[in-house]
Amino acid sequence: MKSVNSSPNGPVENCLRGKTAMITGGARGIGRAIAQGLQKAGANVVVVDCDREPGEALVQELTGKYPDRPVSFVLANLETLEDIAAIGYRFSKTHEQLDVLVNNAGIEMDKPFEKILAADWNRIEAVNLRAPFFLTQRMLPFFPVTGGAIINISSIHSTHAFANAIPYACSKAGLVALTRNLALELAHRHIRVNALCPGYVDTRLWDTYLRNAPDPAHLAAQTTALHPLGRRGVPEDVARAALFLATDASSFITGTQIVVDGGLTIRAHP
Repeated sequence: MKSVNSSPNGPVENCLRGKTAMITGGARGIGRAIAQGLQKAGANVVVVDCDREPGEALVQELTGKYPDRPVSFVLANLETLEDIAAIGYRFSKTHEQLDVLVNNAGIEMDKPFEKILAADWNRIEAVNLRAPFFLTQRMLPFFPVTGGAIINISSIHSTHAFANAIPYACSKAGLVALTRNLALELAHRHIRVNALCPGYVDTRLWDTYLRNAPDPAHLAAQTTALHPLGRRGVPEDVARAALFLATDASSFITGTQIVVDGGLTIRAHP
């Protein structure tokens, strides 16, 4: 991969030129920002999502911005192994090589321990942990002999406990463990595997959570105050970190996790 340049246009203009990147959960929020950032860096982008309308809208938007950088959309439900296998089949019809895989798709749940059902547990683990494992396995043959990058989007829930989030936290902790073990097993193929652990990020899910709170304004102010940097995150914060891990700027980094949380978890009691 080309090294990140430092031109006045920013460090992203052509550092992924000619590369192909796949982003799951790429139609909205963090995944959307990552897709935008990687395409701006020169990559051809494959967006995978279970929601057709925003996925196709994003393809249209990105195609309009950079017509020379192909963008495609794959409709898939990552809860099913059949759809995961189909992603690889559809990819093979239009692409020969994959250079960057971003396992971003994830679902959350706000439920106390004693009310969690087996179906709740199975659904979260299927999307958040099983899908990254089997999609990586399915897409591995498309990586070139020169290597590439796999980026797993975990969470600060992987290392810090929050109320009513046990299945989610377990899935994200498992994703960090998967990251470390894949990094070891794929190092001989020159494939780097790393995880990003975002904190509070203003996405559609967070907006919904705020709206359902008894006092949205108080909750917004309270969560903002937890951050030493004085704000909650935005999807672009995570996208910039993903871009770093996708390029040669991080060529000697593998098997680790980078926390993107505005300093939230450096407090004694986040």
